[in-house]
This record gives sequence, C-alpha cells and structure tokens, in this order.
Amino acid sequence: MAGIRDAAHLCIDMQNIFAKGGVWETPWMERVLPVISEICARYRERTVFSRFITPERPEDRRGQWQAYFTKWQRATRGNLAANALDIVPELARYSPPALIVDKPAYSAFFGSRLGHLLVERHVDTVVVSGAETDVCVLSTVLGAVDLGFRVIIVQDALCSSSDAGHDALMTMYRMRFSEQIDLVSAAELFDMWRPD
Repeated sequence: MAGIRDAAHLCIDMQNIFAKGGVWETPWMERVLPVISEICARYRERTVFSRFITPERPEDRRGQWQAYFTKWQRATRGNLAANALDIVPELARYSPPALIVDKPAYSAFFGSRLGHLLVERHVDTVVVSGAETDVCVLSTVLGAVDLGFRVIIVQDALCSSSDAGHDALMTMYRMRFSEQIDLVSAAELFDMWRPD
C-alpha cells in the first residue's frame, strides 16, 4: 500500500450525544477513544472533526428527517443538554488547531464546508475514524469516494452501536470497494503517514 501524503484525518461525530449516558450512546466509543486520541495528537493540524447538529424541532427539517426527529424528539436541540453536541472532552482539546465542521445530516460532506475545505488544502486522501461505522461514517466514506478522494479507514478507530452493522460494513468495504478504500490499523497508519 502506498504511503500517505496530502491527507486529512476526518474524525466523524465523536460527540457527547454518542458517548456514555448520551441519547444515542455508542458502547464502543470508550474503547476506541485512546486510538482516535493518538491519531489526533499526531496529526493535529490535519484533523477535522465533524459534528452532527440536530434541529431545534422536528419541523425544522424536511421530508423523512421530520419523521426521524419526531421519533427522536429527545435528540433535538430543544431537548438536549447544552453540551450534548460538543466533541467529547478527550478529543476537543485538539481543537484548535484541529477544525470543526458542522453538518445537518449523516454525511460530513452534505450541507457543510468540508469538501471546499479539503480542496483548498490540496487534500487527496482522507483518513477516517469515528462514529458510527454503519451510519455517519458510512455516508461520509461514500461521499468521499464520490468526490474522488483516496479513502483510508482506520479499523480500530471506529465504533458503532451495532456489532452486526459494523462487521457487515467492514466486509462490504473489503469486497466491493477495494480499489477506492483501504482498511488499516492505527499502527499501520502511523507507519504510512509521517507527521508534517
């Protein structure tokens, strides 16, 4: 596998709402936090955190998002604690210099400035970590593929609330996207990508 240059680390939705005790608690988050923290520490200036920003009220979104947030009213900003959508403290300490990009949907590329930001920085490779493997990470990864980025997924830096969903996605990436997506461990990443 080729070395990594001109890359950005996209850390997807590692927010309090997904942490222990959050509305959308992701049980594995605590297990992958040390790995993600090490990635952020090595590539502080190359890290971009995404935050999934929920609407104030369900009717503030259109189409099926209204039905979704009607079911998940407790996840709307009108019902959340003030810090629920913040990046978890273990990672928030890296910003700045790490950047934060807010998004209204699953993909970090949808309704955000992320695509333009990466082009401005001459990024051609995105290194992906975060939550959840089979929802926001999936949507972001497919968006990155569509935009022509080389995608590297750090397998031991992903978390999900569904073991079956996580495992299915890892299999799909290997079998269906091997020309566009590489799966690596954090140790392999550190060998491939030397800090600037």
